Amino acid sequence: MDRVKRLWAWVWKVLSTPAATLSLAFLTLGGFVGGVIFWGAFNTALELTNTEAFCVSCHEMETNVYEELTRTVHFSNRSGVRASCPDCHVPHEWTDKIARKMQASKEVWGKIFGTINTRQKFLDERLRLAQHEWARLKANDSLECRNCHSSVAMDLSKQTERAANIHQRYLFSGRATCIDCHKGIAHELPNMQGVEPGWQMPDELEGEVLPSASALDELRKAMDQAHVGLASMK
Repeated sequence: MDRVKRLWAWVWKVLSTPAATLSLAFLTLGGFVGGVIFWGAFNTALELTNTEAFCVSCHEMETNVYEELTRTVHFSNRSGVRASCPDCHVPHEWTDKIARKMQASKEVWGKIFGTINTRQKFLDERLRLAQHEWARLKANDSLECRNCHSSVAMDLSKQTERAANIHQRYLFSGRATCIDCHKGIAHELPNMQGVEPGWQMPDELEGEVLPSASALDELRKAMDQAHVGLASMK
């Protein structure tokens, strides 16, 4: 019992001693322990904000873009592998993730002031928001897309000839990035009037017959010929 009392007395003496008399080793150890606790708490909070549950906790997200995501191949597919909100909108590398979180802090401002708190407000702002996200993905070379889709692992033999040609000439060479062609891959597109579609066939790959001509291609060709015939009759 006396030993326990002496131990507590020693602990109290150490804790109550002015900081100037504490040893450098004690201060270093205390700083290390405090840093570990702070880092653990910070990283835990960061990861909580990096979950789909957190993303859709705002009704603006749940009733608009998330509902659209549930109707796409990124949500439900034959492989059972599903992409969640952070997979497409948050980089995996820590430094890029922190930078993205700082950018996303503006969304809190929008939530507070009700920027898109109704369906109509969301639709009115949709093109601007989409263009902002397209520009971000363009600037970082579609970094989030590459979290899952690796050009190194891409098997061109399992793609259509048209897709394989475009990927080989533009994606692999760095002349284009994923978002250039794959807008609207997980969410509905806004009103695209005046916006050049990313899936437009490059001029150098256009021909009399597309490499993988389909019934739609044949129909388009027939319509073009009909229009030319009508024009020549006028």
